[in-house]
Amino acid sequence: MNRGELKKLLQALHTGRITLEEAENRLCSLPFEDIGMAMVDHHRELRQGFPEVIFGAGKTAQQIIPILSSLAGKGSNVLVTRLDADKAAALKTAFPQGCHDPLGGTFVLQNKPPEICGKGTVLVVCAGTSDLAVARESAVTARTFGNSVEEIADVGVAGLHRLFAQADKLRHAAVIIVVAGMEGALPSVIGGLVPVPVIAVPTSVGYGAAFHGLAALLGMLNSCANGVTVVNIDNGFGAACAATRINRNGT
Repeated sequence: MNRGELKKLLQALHTGRITLEEAENRLCSLPFEDIGMAMVDHHRELRQGFPEVIFGAGKTAQQIIPILSSLAGKGSNVLVTRLDADKAAALKTAFPQGCHDPLGGTFVLQNKPPEICGKGTVLVVCAGTSDLAVARESAVTARTFGNSVEEIADVGVAGLHRLFAQADKLRHAAVIIVVAGMEGALPSVIGGLVPVPVIAVPTSVGYGAAFHGLAALLGMLNSCANGVTVVNIDNGFGAACAATRINRNGT
């Protein structure tokens, strides 16, 4: 339940279109629902602006399915992240109307068209093709949360002319998520070109001295471009959450 739905419920109660008991039944599962192996947070969209998201890694399909059913049963659009192929196949069998993105490892069950709440475009830029999985997780998350999203792939610093060819998209974005591995230089470059918030996502892509993304993380944290914000290694989801909050409150 989001704020708009809560207002409609209270207005219906106020005008007598529903009874007190009907309103109570709608609200009785707030703020959470105990389904045995999980306490499903139905109150999160009211607090944060987007519903609970299911982190698929570490959960079995048999654990994910009832959580997803509980969230979907309240009318929410549901996002599952970090899914392998076997879990995704099980979810697709249980919810054939859902959409699985194998590259980003996501599954989206849509009960209603996402309401575009963002005030501008969230641009997801990735340095190399090897970074695409993290970038796609970020793009799918941002779209699910009501943002207009554009994606640019394979414009890393090894060939900066590829990035400059996308200058128009960079200029018109409201928030830019930059996904890069190796030395993690791309967010600094973009951060020096644009006046909008830049959210850097280090990936675990790289050779030995990349230390599974630590080199990119440290490089981004030490960016010489002012105002570049950094999330954790491979955390495309977290970057999209931050971008959504910025985009909803931006001008």
